[in-house]
Amino acid sequence: ELFEKKNYELRIAGGAVRDLLSGVTPQDIDFATTATPAEMKEMFTAAGVRLINNKGEKHGTITARLHEQNFEITTLRIDVVTDGRHAEVEFTTDWHKDAERRDLTVNSMFLGLDGTLYDFFNGYEDLKNKKIRFVGKAAERIQEDYLRILRYFRFYGRIAEKPGDHEPITLQAIKENAKGLAGISGERIWVELKKILLGNHVNHLVQLMYELHIAQYIGLPLDGNLEEFARVSKNIQNLSPKPMTVLTSLFKGKDDVTNLDLRLKISKEEKNLGLFLVKHRQELTKGPGPEPLRPYQDFLMDSREANTNSKIFELLKYQGEEQLLKEMQEWTVPSFPVSGHDLRKMGVSSGKEIGTALQQLRDEWKKSGYHMDKEELLSCLKKL
Repeated sequence: ELFEKKNYELRIAGGAVRDLLSGVTPQDIDFATTATPAEMKEMFTAAGVRLINNKGEKHGTITARLHEQNFEITTLRIDVVTDGRHAEVEFTTDWHKDAERRDLTVNSMFLGLDGTLYDFFNGYEDLKNKKIRFVGKAAERIQEDYLRILRYFRFYGRIAEKPGDHEPITLQAIKENAKGLAGISGERIWVELKKILLGNHVNHLVQLMYELHIAQYIGLPLDGNLEEFARVSKNIQNLSPKPMTVLTSLFKGKDDVTNLDLRLKISKEEKNLGLFLVKHRQELTKGPGPEPLRPYQDFLMDSREANTNSKIFELLKYQGEEQLLKEMQEWTVPSFPVSGHDLRKMGVSSGKEIGTALQQLRDEWKKSGYHMDKEELLSCLKKL
């Protein structure tokens, strides 16, 4: 209503339009307008609408807070200069020109608040046909911001129906511009890469990253283990793994985790998970016979580190052990029934002896599958 009163045009833009047309509820809704940031500020201030101060203004974005929600409204713009990372912009009232500087056709549509779709590059057609294409010439779009290479992969994994449905000219443009990713910050790359790892067609897309020589510029090992990756990405299809669990299957050793961290600045928790999986994926496997979970349970009981159980869950996903994962998630860690106090009551007095006795009892308890109770353990102590 505010925009209408002042005769500024206001439309929903980008990702929210794509989601609405796909029948998905958008997570956040961005708007585009013909009003400049100065005009919006004046209009909102006069109407008593709170503005959130953020750094978007020089790019044309104003954030208004209404009903406990933030709305980002951006003035239509044209990129004047781009260096593959940042753009200098000038404002425009031309919707076509603004759509032209967006990355993919499915992200370049606008939706009027009356339900009219403004689609200059066949984005709706592409969305219905599940095609991912750059707006205009792929090479030009990529050179404006090299991160768009990874955005192409991410949306391919979200929207495309089957692997391998790419336009040759797009793959050529990606290959020729892959080196540009070397100049993009690790944090930005990691945000995109994590989404790719949790999307569809992940095995196809990672193989493609190697074929198009992208891997080396985004922190992945030159000689990544693609066979293991193919096997593990199949294992974890329905197990909601963490991105790092999927990625670790490419790694041959801990150096690969360290190099990834140097390039992408992953979190400490992500790094520790990677190191854990590389170290234990081969030897920590299910037990023979009637107690397949025992090795994992024993490992957890002996571990002195935090988060060991969540790391074991990820290891089971990596190994594709769906049934064991369920059982392990339902298993509660039993608490050891004997304390030093019990031993003192039995006349064991020196601290050293108590420590030794407790360790022996823990071993017996472990052998019993954590079933022995306090009485059984104490009578065991008499024998020992």
